Amino acid sequence: MMPELGKYATVVLSSYAVSLGFLAVLVGLTLWRAARVKAALREIEARQGKVGDV
Repeated sequence: MMPELGKYATVVLSSYAVSLGFLAVLVGLTLWRAARVKAALREIEARQGKVGDV
C-alpha cells in the first residue's frame, strides 16, 4: 500500500533508492573484506604450521 506522496514522490522514492543502494554497497564491501581477511588468516595459519614442521 503506497501512501499518496504528491509532488514529493520523486524525492522520497529516490531517497529510498539511494539508501538501499548504500546498504547494498556496504553489505557487499563487508562480505568482500571478510573473504580477504579469512584468506589472509588461512595463509598465516598454513605458514605457522609449516614453520613448526621445520
